[in-house]
Amino acid sequence: MKGRILAVAGLLAAAATSVQAQASSCPQGGDANTIAGARANVVRDACIMGSDVFQLLGPQLGLALAGGNATLGQGGTLGGFPHFVISARGNVLAGDLPDFAEFPAPRSEQNPPARVLPSNTQLIGMPVVDAAIGVFKGLPLGLTNVGGVDLLVSAAYVPKIGGEGDDFRIEPENPLQLGFGARVGLLQESLLAPGVSVTYIQRSLPTTDIFGRSNPIDLDIVDASFKTRAWRVVASKSLLLFGLAAGVGQDNYDMSTTISGTARATVDVAGVPVPVSEAFGPVNLSQKMTRTNMFLDASMNLPFIRIVGEVGRASGGEITDMVNSFSGGEGNQPRIYGSVGIRFGI
Repeated sequence: MKGRILAVAGLLAAAATSVQAQASSCPQGGDANTIAGARANVVRDACIMGSDVFQLLGPQLGLALAGGNATLGQGGTLGGFPHFVISARGNVLAGDLPDFAEFPAPRSEQNPPARVLPSNTQLIGMPVVDAAIGVFKGLPLGLTNVGGVDLLVSAAYVPKIGGEGDDFRIEPENPLQLGFGARVGLLQESLLAPGVSVTYIQRSLPTTDIFGRSNPIDLDIVDASFKTRAWRVVASKSLLLFGLAAGVGQDNYDMSTTISGTARATVDVAGVPVPVSEAFGPVNLSQKMTRTNMFLDASMNLPFIRIVGEVGRASGGEITDMVNSFSGGEGNQPRIYGSVGIRFGI
């Protein structure tokens, strides 16, 4: 249970822009030969470690929220009103999560060298409900239609986790957040023609506060705001009981948050060990990133219901090197993800 809480807390807190931004946002250090300077260095090292965590996890949270296809198993438009579909899915990716409980104590040296922070491979999931409503059937062209339009709606759910006295607490302002978009048909699926469309959808997580406590570092992450904007080109074709869909596009991740906390360590000044407990913050952080996303859907077609599985891969994106690295990899390394869901509609 604690591992799952760590995973969600870490993911919701993801944000940072670059090494330079981290260095300028975090408090400045001082002369390690004085108690005041050593304390300032401890605070700075703790702040930078926190920023590195956010930079690593931002793209992973974005992918868990965005997934692949805007509507599982759907390529073309729905054919106008009153056609609609509703799908419930779980997006899961093979993620890399910092092992915050095992983080080392912040250092009192001025400008200490980079180090490898502990992290673990772990599955990361996000429940999402999607809906599509036919708005315009499109214009006839041979055996198909072109220019059809669907309205897209998405809902992400973040529960409240933990309570007073727990090591980690997650407190969203509201557990549910809606996203909106549209699908424009290039071809509507017919007996001979595949369905082909372009989709655009913006999703977001509820504004959330996260509180984490460990021996060397306490972190308070407040007003964490995360948005994804995704466009896709998708093609699909139903084959009696089965269907296939494939697509490619881009994800844009945008997040901001404010952190504060307390750093604890024992500093050595002139041979005398001195325990330090210093508060820092608030520090404003933000992150933006663009990644390429490719996916393949396979569905089993039942009356009014489709059972759909999806597998995809997100890659690319620019992240300036972090001050510290992680044992499990970089924030912009390729990520494999999958989705399983049920789709109902007419």
